Amino acid sequence: MLASIIIPTRGRPGYLEVALASVAPQARAAGAEVIVVDDGSLAANAAIARRCGARYVALGEPRGLNAARNAGIAAAEGELIAFIDDDVELHPGWLEGLLAAAHSHPDVDVFTGPILARFEGRAARRHTCGREGPPITHADSGPGQHEVARAWGANMAIRRSALDAVGRFDPQRRCWGGDEEEWQQRLAAAGGRILYTGDAALDHRRAPRDGRMRALMRTAHARGREAREYDEHEHRAPSMLRELRVLAGCLWHTARRRCANGPVMAAHSAGRISRALEARADRPRGDERDDFLSGESGTVGGRRDALRALADAALGARAAGQRARAWWGGRRLRRRVLVLSGVRAENAATFEAAVAELRRSRCEVVVRSRAPGALAKFEHLNALLEGAELRTFDWVLLLDDDVVLPRGFLGGLLFVAERFGLALAAPAHRRRSHAAWPLTRRRWACVARETAFVEIGPVTALRRDAVAELLPFPAGAGMGWGLDAHWAWLAREHGWRIGIVDLLAVAHLVAPAGAGYRRDAAIAQARSFLAEHPYLPVAESQRTLAVHRRCA
Repeated sequence: MLASIIIPTRGRPGYLEVALASVAPQARAAGAEVIVVDDGSLAANAAIARRCGARYVALGEPRGLNAARNAGIAAAEGELIAFIDDDVELHPGWLEGLLAAAHSHPDVDVFTGPILARFEGRAARRHTCGREGPPITHADSGPGQHEVARAWGANMAIRRSALDAVGRFDPQRRCWGGDEEEWQQRLAAAGGRILYTGDAALDHRRAPRDGRMRALMRTAHARGREAREYDEHEHRAPSMLRELRVLAGCLWHTARRRCANGPVMAAHSAGRISRALEARADRPRGDERDDFLSGESGTVGGRRDALRALADAALGARAAGQRARAWWGGRRLRRRVLVLSGVRAENAATFEAAVAELRRSRCEVVVRSRAPGALAKFEHLNALLEGAELRTFDWVLLLDDDVVLPRGFLGGLLFVAERFGLALAAPAHRRRSHAAWPLTRRRWACVARETAFVEIGPVTALRRDAVAELLPFPAGAGMGWGLDAHWAWLAREHGWRIGIVDLLAVAHLVAPAGAGYRRDAAIAQARSFLAEHPYLPVAESQRTLAVHRRCA
């Protein structure tokens, strides 16, 4: 049986080198192929793969673990496809054990083995109470063979026939929580089976630097966020009260047992709580009839405006250091940007100020604008596109005529968008800004957030590859209500990263959204448009998928 061993990796050449050193001899002995899939493109990873005789596949930009796995499957030729993580070291006989189990159990689809946690350096001597397992992924059911309910992706071999029958991994699950579990749920629904064999063991390593308490807590916090998000997606997330009880229990365990695992468990619990609070902030009121509306106007004003202005000042001060980094990074960009806008006479001065700000960057800015006249917004923008050679532009910027931009806006926005691989990027609204979607308001200590939804307006940036798919705008878009829900669906189908840049928040204060046209007509047009176009409803689209707090 020809086997293919796939190792997804991202930015950890030190770990990858140890993993490949343990894989290469076993692969040569069995005539198996080894494929390294880089979720990005790192020269050091390519060099290590070549040195160890492995094939190297680079995704070019981070697209997530499941996207890397799928790329490995597409490149593999084996009947049995074995996945391991880049931070493991195989025990002697690992591949032989998997192949023997696959030969002796032709009716089983997936095979797995022991995953043994291994800390190196001082972390290996850290005191734990023994009541909890290691603070990294581990699974050991002893010797022998028996069926199990699930297999961890760090040590998992799948028959190609099972992948053909069930499909590949869901690339939309970008986090490292629940990524293979969703695939295994599909397998179980189709009657698939998973076999554990004690002969196929490996170590799950933590090098000395990554075994420090701070590093373990940071990783646990991120995993906690991902675990909570997965539970929310599966509609099984516990209440906030239960989450707080768990956190209190972890803190009590730390104090009572003096256990080194306690702070790591507390960090995991805190990550779950932070994700729960974030989801609550993202969630709009919703609309009883139309699942593409937020259910609220988002209009600001009145007595609370002074507090909103103070909040904006505090958020701006907190982000000053990251703003400077984005400004410096943006100064080095030389991009060609097409700006599209309909300009009404009453907003001409505001628009000219915004254009002047765009031209302060070192990008080549081409502006196409005129009064919209009797045309609906997106019909007018399509008219502006006539004769434009879109393939010659790196970005297209959709700009409303009544928005106030911060200094250093364009270079900073494109720098952050390219830094995090965003195909669609929109600046956040300030706290004092008309914004119907809570998701789009700026957040504390955030540079950018990957989201499932980007509002089309008041400012939206489209990368060249997205422009080729999204422009010109579809017929029937009218004033654009519902179009961003359709774009959210398209982004998911294409595997694009989309998001909101909190670092460069804009102000939209001249008039609330929809003030210049009839709301009932815009909603009726949206219903008609979405009846013929797939879209993500509010419950699926209003989610923060990842938070980035540093530019570099």
